[in-house]
Amino acid sequence: MSRPPNRKILLGVTGGIAAYKACDLVRRLRDRNFDVRVVMTASAREFVTPLTFQALSSNPVHCALLDERAEAGMGHIELARWADLVLVAPATANLLARLAHGFADDLLATLCLATTAPLVLAPAMNQQMWQAPATRENVRTLRDRGVEMLGPAQGDQACGEVGPGRMLEPEAIAVRIESRFRGGALEGVKVLVTAGPTREALDPVRYLTNHSSGKMGYAVAAAAAEEGALVSLVSGPTALPAPSGVDRVDVTSAEEMHAQVMARAARCDIFVAVAAVADYRPAHRAEQKIKKGDGPGALDAALDLVRTPDIVAGVAALADRPFTVGFAAETESVEAHARDKLERKGLDMIAANRVGLPDRGFASGCNALSVLWRDGGRREFPLASKAELARSLVGLVAERYRAEHPA
Repeated sequence: MSRPPNRKILLGVTGGIAAYKACDLVRRLRDRNFDVRVVMTASAREFVTPLTFQALSSNPVHCALLDERAEAGMGHIELARWADLVLVAPATANLLARLAHGFADDLLATLCLATTAPLVLAPAMNQQMWQAPATRENVRTLRDRGVEMLGPAQGDQACGEVGPGRMLEPEAIAVRIESRFRGGALEGVKVLVTAGPTREALDPVRYLTNHSSGKMGYAVAAAAAEEGALVSLVSGPTALPAPSGVDRVDVTSAEEMHAQVMARAARCDIFVAVAAVADYRPAHRAEQKIKKGDGPGALDAALDLVRTPDIVAGVAALADRPFTVGFAAETESVEAHARDKLERKGLDMIAANRVGLPDRGFASGCNALSVLWRDGGRREFPLASKAELARSLVGLVAERYRAEHPA
C-alpha cells in the first residue's frame, strides 16, 4: 500500500507488561496509513517477540545497537534520519531516566539522541514509580526539552494497585499521533487549564466546597490536546481520569491551585480558568474535629472567613501574561455579570453559563455558553454535550488567540 510522505513512525517498545498493547498500537497506526518500524529493548523481548511486531508492521524489527548488516554498523543513524516521529510506548521509568540524563547505552536510547524528529513518550509503570520525585523530575526535564508525554492514565494496574501509571489505550495514542500529523489549530501552543472545585478545610473532617464536577474543565483540556496543544491541567478533587495527552497536576485548596498556576502561567501561551475556585476559606483551620454544642469553638458558632487568592485576575495581571480566558457560572443576569468580570479582571475572553438548571451546569454532561471578548464581540454556543461544547470553545479561543498573536 502506498503512503503519503511524512507518515513514518519509529515505535520504541520497552520492557513492561504494557508491551502487549504496543502490538495493537502498531495495527491502529497502520490503519491510519502510517509506515511503522519497531525498535525493541532487550527487556521488551521478554514480554513480546520481535516476530510479532514484524508480522504486524510488515517491516524488520530492530534490536541491536551494533548491527553489521545495517548501514555498515550505523543502523541507528539511518533509523534516526528515517523517522518523521519517534514514539515510545510503553516508556518505562528506566527509559525516562536514561533519556533525561542523555544515556546512549542501547539502540532505542541512542536513536532518541540522534534523531531530529519529534519525540513522544507514553509512560507506563507502577503508580508509586510514576509519582516518585526522581521520575517527576525526569519528566519535567524531558518536557522542558520539548518531549511530549501522552498520559499516563489512571486505573487498575498489573501489580494489583490502583492509580496513575497505566499506558494510554492504543486507540487514544493513535488518535493523538494522527492529530499531530493533521496539524491542529493550537499545534505547539502551551495551554494551561484549571478544572474542578477546591476544598477549603474547616477541620480534619469538614471542608467548604461547591458543586463543580470538573467535567467542563477536563473537556476543555482534552479538546485543546486534540488541536495539538501542549496541555497542563491543574485539577481540584474529582473522580475523572486525566484526558489523553494531558499533564495533570492535582491540588485540593484554592491556595494550592494558585501556587501551581502561578508557577506555570509565565511559561504558557493560553490560560483557561474553568475551575470553580472557592471565594472564601476559614480564617483558621481547627487541628481537631469541631464538636457540636454551645460555646466558643462549637460547630454552630459563626465562621470567620477570609478571601482566597483570585487566580484568573492574578494571571491576567502578569507583565508577560498569556491569553487569558475566564469562566463565569451565574444564576441570573448571566451576560451582564460576565461582562463585568471580563472588564474588571482584565481578561481577554470569558465563557459564561447559567447554573442551577436541571439540564445543564455542574453535574450535568451538557452545558450552553455565552462567550464574550474585549472588543465587544460575543458568540453563543447552544446546549450541547460538554465535549462538543469544549471543542467549539477551544476553536474560538484558537481563532481569537491567532488574531492577537499572528506570529
